[in-house]
Amino acid sequence: MSTSEETVWSAKIAGMPLKVWSALVIELALFAALLFVSAGTLNWPAAWIFLALFALGAIPGSIDLAKHNPGLLDERMKWPIQPNQPLWDRVLMMTLFVLVVALFVVPGLDVRWGWSRVPLWLQIVGGITLLVTFYSFLVTMRHNPYLASVVRIQKERGHKVISTGPYAIVRHPFYAAAIPFFPAIGLLLGSWWAVFLSLLVIAILAYRAVNEERLLEQELEGYADYMKRVRHRLIPCVW
Repeated sequence: MSTSEETVWSAKIAGMPLKVWSALVIELALFAALLFVSAGTLNWPAAWIFLALFALGAIPGSIDLAKHNPGLLDERMKWPIQPNQPLWDRVLMMTLFVLVVALFVVPGLDVRWGWSRVPLWLQIVGGITLLVTFYSFLVTMRHNPYLASVVRIQKERGHKVISTGPYAIVRHPFYAAAIPFFPAIGLLLGSWWAVFLSLLVIAILAYRAVNEERLLEQELEGYADYMKRVRHRLIPCVW
């Protein structure tokens, strides 16, 4: 990339680099394509509401990161498959990618073929849950500047143990927020099949949390002591 191109991509709108805006637009466009192509129609109000809520959660959150933690925003902009990533994490991330794609295709097919129907009040609960979890993600990222999308020790960024905020309650608050987030997508989109599929996503995230802890315990100074202080991974007083 030339210097002039780098200057263009680093230009900021509302305090956030143009490349981040572009990534968000592309992400929304991909979600829209998966939803509406699989449904075979644009006449699907729940899908439009999901896209609006996603934008409402993701855009302000990204602007906030650009202001308070640009290093983490740059880290999370990287592709989730990296050379210095453990092999097991690459496999898990590729599996999660496939499942997340299915999480948008299945509701569309559900609409097309009428496989299941979620009551309106539960769809509303799903939408509210999405907004709440977006806020939870933001709070977690504000407290942990090392919350990369891949499992690795970020020595170049001075990686250290974080034990404040939500990390004083559970060891993986980001994953904890994801537990209601993924089923909420299926609820809002009106598909019980997507809700069931989200349980696989949650199971993989829980398995990833266990493996991530093993690496952190071995390679990140102070993490073993942190595990003794904060006893639970995802759900307080449960696990």
